[in-house]
Formats: sequence, C-alpha cells, structure tokens
Amino acid sequence: SINFAVREINRKNRKNKKKMATTDKKQATRTTIDELNEKLSSAEQSVEKNKKKILYAVIAAVAVVAIGFWAYYGFYQNKVSETKELVGKADAAKMEGQDSMALKLYKQAAEGYGKFANRANLEAAIILFNQGKAADALTYLEAYSSEESLIGSMAQTLKGDCNVNLKKYDDAVACYEKAVKVADGNKMLVPFAMYKKAIVLAAQNKHAEAAKVFEEISNQYPAFAPHGQGGLDIQKLMEQEKFRAAGDK
Repeated sequence: SINFAVREINRKNRKNKKKMATTDKKQATRTTIDELNEKLSSAEQSVEKNKKKILYAVIAAVAVVAIGFWAYYGFYQNKVSETKELVGKADAAKMEGQDSMALKLYKQAAEGYGKFANRANLEAAIILFNQGKAADALTYLEAYSSEESLIGSMAQTLKGDCNVNLKKYDDAVACYEKAVKVADGNKMLVPFAMYKKAIVLAAQNKHAEAAKVFEEISNQYPAFAPHGQGGLDIQKLMEQEKFRAAGDK
C-alpha cells in the first residue's frame, strides 16, 4: 500500500542519516588525530632543529665563564705577587730603621691581594701606633684578620691600646677581653691582656672589678710579672684596688 511504501522510505532515510552521521564522526575523529599527529611531528622537528643551536649556546656560555675565571685568576695571582714583593721591601726597610719608608710600602701592600695584604695592615698599624697615630692604627687593625691565636691576640691587645689612647675605655676593655679569648690559654698573652684590662678598669674607678681581675691573674698565673721580674707586684695591685673599692662603699 501507499502508506507502507512511505514508511519504508522514511525508515531507509533514517538509516542512511545514521550511517552518514557515524561516517562523519569517524572522519572528524580521524581529522582530529591527524591534526594532533601533525602538531606533535612539527614540534619534534622544531626541537631537533633547535638542538644544535641550544647545544652551541650552552658550550659558548661555559666557554665564556671559563675564560672569565682564568682571566681573573691570572689577574689575582699577579696582584698577589706584587703585594708579596711590596711587603718584602717594607720588611727590609723596617729592619734598617726606615719606618717612614716601611709604612709607605705597607700601606701600598695593604691595598693589594692575599695574605700579604692582610699582614701589611697589621704592620702598618704597629708603626702608626708607635708614631702616636692611634686612630689611623685602629683603621688598619680593623682591616686585619687572623685565625692564628698568638698573633690574633696581640692584634686585639694593640687594638685595645689604640682605644685607650683615644679614651674609648669601654671599647678597650672589650678588645682586651677578646684578646684573652683568642689567646687560647697562652700563659704569657692571657695574663698580659688581663693586666691591661684591669689597669683600664682601675682608671675608670671600677676598683672592685679591677681587683677581681688582678686576683684572677694572681691565682691562675702566679709567675706573671707585667714588666719582667722587677715589675709591678700583681698581689699588691690587687690589694690596692680592694682597698680603694672598700673606700667607695
């Protein structure tokens, strides 16, 4: 019948539409996958092309750093050698009693490089202190550093002496205390720095504190004499400061 024929035509049309939709979907999926594959392939090709460029850039950067390092190392070694030579000349001038020339050379060397420049700071400070230039000496001492206990303690003691001359008594006491610490138990340097500390405390009218330090020296370092065997008696200094401390009460 006509109705049956119409229904059969519509059924075939729907079936064809489904097939077409499925076909279109598969084609779209394939197209999407193909596009992704093309993009990945393009990215891989781009990386491959840039690999050599990146490698060359890295090599160039490493080469620049290496050249810079060796250039600086060569420059540094030359400056260290120049500084060592200046210190040698300064030492010779100092031994000949030419302190002014020695000081000039030590100052030049102090502006150099390496351990000789560091020692030049200390040597310049010693000469300046002996010339009565405590402030200048202190400047060079501040630039000096030492990991060695004996020289380090002596440098701190000298720094304390500079502060005494500049009437910076609290700073002087702090330097003497540091000198004791740095001396690492040395039986000559420790009581020497303690003695100087006690003298400064006494000058500040801190008699009880001074007496205590003198007593520590007397008990711990009985053989110590500030100015040799004929020097001041630590025991008498202690009793003197105790007497003054009692008078303050």
